[in-house]
Amino acid sequence: MKAFPFLSRAPSFALVLALTGLPPLPALAIGGVPDARPVVTAQPPVRTPLLEHWSGSAPEPRLTQDQLTALLRLQIKYVFVIYNENHSFDNEYGTFPGVNGLYSDGLAPRSAAKTPGFTQTYTDVNGKVVTVTPFLIGPMQNASAVDGAEHDHPAVAYKLHVVDNLPQLDRFAEYEYNNSASLGGAANVAAGKQAAWGVMSYVDCDTIPFFWGWASNFTIFDNTFATEDTPSAPNAIAIIAGQSGETQWVKHGPAGQTYTSLDGSQTITTLGLPLVTDGQPLYGSQFDLTRAMPKQPGGPAVYASFPVASNLTFATVPLLCLGSDVTAVMNQNLHPSFDTPDIQQDIPFIQGLNLEPVPWRWYQTGYGLEATDTNGVASHAPYVVHHAAPQFFGYLAHTPPLLGTMRGMAAFFADLAAGGLPARGVIYIRGGFLNQMGLTPPITNPLTPAAEVAAINAAKAGDDDHPDYADRQLSEAMNARLINAIASVPEIWDHSAIVLTYDEGDGLYDHVPPRILSYGPDGLPLSRGTRVPLILISPFARSHAVSHAEGDHNAVVQLVETIFGLPALASLPDEAQALAAGNSPAFNQFGPPGFQQKYLGPRDLNSPITDGLLSGFDPARLLGLVPPLPSSLATIPDSLVTTLPHYGGRGCEALGITPEDVRQRIFTTVPPGFNPRRSTYPAAN
Repeated sequence: MKAFPFLSRAPSFALVLALTGLPPLPALAIGGVPDARPVVTAQPPVRTPLLEHWSGSAPEPRLTQDQLTALLRLQIKYVFVIYNENHSFDNEYGTFPGVNGLYSDGLAPRSAAKTPGFTQTYTDVNGKVVTVTPFLIGPMQNASAVDGAEHDHPAVAYKLHVVDNLPQLDRFAEYEYNNSASLGGAANVAAGKQAAWGVMSYVDCDTIPFFWGWASNFTIFDNTFATEDTPSAPNAIAIIAGQSGETQWVKHGPAGQTYTSLDGSQTITTLGLPLVTDGQPLYGSQFDLTRAMPKQPGGPAVYASFPVASNLTFATVPLLCLGSDVTAVMNQNLHPSFDTPDIQQDIPFIQGLNLEPVPWRWYQTGYGLEATDTNGVASHAPYVVHHAAPQFFGYLAHTPPLLGTMRGMAAFFADLAAGGLPARGVIYIRGGFLNQMGLTPPITNPLTPAAEVAAINAAKAGDDDHPDYADRQLSEAMNARLINAIASVPEIWDHSAIVLTYDEGDGLYDHVPPRILSYGPDGLPLSRGTRVPLILISPFARSHAVSHAEGDHNAVVQLVETIFGLPALASLPDEAQALAAGNSPAFNQFGPPGFQQKYLGPRDLNSPITDGLLSGFDPARLLGLVPPLPSSLATIPDSLVTTLPHYGGRGCEALGITPEDVRQRIFTTVPPGFNPRRSTYPAAN
């Protein structure tokens, strides 16, 4: 038998014998439309630094799902989910080589006429029909610091423009123009024109070179969508639950809950279900019921700008992770009738599986004491509360044994340095309003007026990649710092899978129609939302590959379940009952005639609509036939991380990557007078 020198534990002999004679990998669907390509394709061409890690066109071992799962469980002990904010796939990777992008399907060029929504029009206040098409922005536009698009639930539904259950994707520019211009006045009309342009802009490796470098060295997924057709909070929840409250809606109806504050001075009705807007979690608000344990961070000042969400009570990955401890832990919840009504059957089901508990952590900037705090007291100033998924669930936020599972960003680095991470587990990491490295946004255009520089510095200090308050290069610096830290500890890197992904598309244009899986009580498409970036980084990942497997955040949920042997959320009794009950006249009425609501709940069972992330792993590496990818492919020297702009604004040249538009000699024109910061610096409108 062949030796397997690169594995800490060799595969079984029976597994190796089973590698021949397996059927080819199945074909896939792009946005629900059948596609003839294989699930995984190579990125063209192979860059010189990757040649020693590239297996070329050599046949690879064919593994069944069970075989691949068995190997992953031998090798992967950690799943790190770095969860960024608000960019569509085309906005950041639309010209990345080998992907289904703006100008190519990944294998061959594609015309504008065959690209959904490529040509957008709107009618301006003078009755003129204006045409907008995608265009590249870069260093001369200070493209790392931009303002975002409108991305509330009705806005994104309008932009998708679903006809006969198929998104047309042709109303992005129209919505953005009218959203401002309809307010009247020259300033609003000017802002609307800028917004209509901005929603169609895109960047490349000159603006986000670290992200493109990881995508090139490892595996990028180009068919992953936001779980919900909504803004951030519902999709923050989806990364741990695969839904934003469909189970609760089916079981209890769409109405919110009424609460009075502890001091009796205020009464509210919380947002209804499923959650489709950026509500703040109940725990941490002035309506928080916590008395016998420390409250979650938040408070009235934080909650002034957002309504309060209903307490969420359906199953999550952290609940699954409790394993055989689930009954003992949930018995210590401080308000079970309020916090656990929709997991009453799930708890004994999970208990009955007698699984070893899987440690989990949620690290988020501002939750605890951070580098930006100056007096030794956690200010929570950088904390974006509605991005903190576990805080929405009373059974996670209000159960004493779970104190310490949520922590600040500084705590991640401290825990890693001190050996304080668990020996295995799933770890979620998010940035926030302020970056922890003390960096200021890079100014790549030397002609930028001083007043605009000051406006950028004041407005773009965040590091979670949210266009409205963060900077792209500060965000990739944060991602680099995290990945460098993981890669610097061999016993962690050697057994890790890092998922770098986004919550939703910020209302920015993307040309791939999402599969419409459900409609909400408002009659609008609920799932899915716009396509988002996802990169898989691991010693066992495919190198320089593109996976076209279709999915959403449920694919991340499914990866965690697969690696740690957890049951699918959709298989739990409470969730399964809601999924079955949702496909009924009472709920089908919200969709178009004949539509069936099959997905009002999590959809983390492997199927053609959620193909998971397993295609991003290299069977030959898992079998030890070729070496694992070294940490050097993920590591970016600290001197580069903190030197802005990254690579002097010439990232494509430094990486040796030729974007697809350049390869095809397509040179777009930035509209004259375009201002990427219409709100941050309106003087340039």
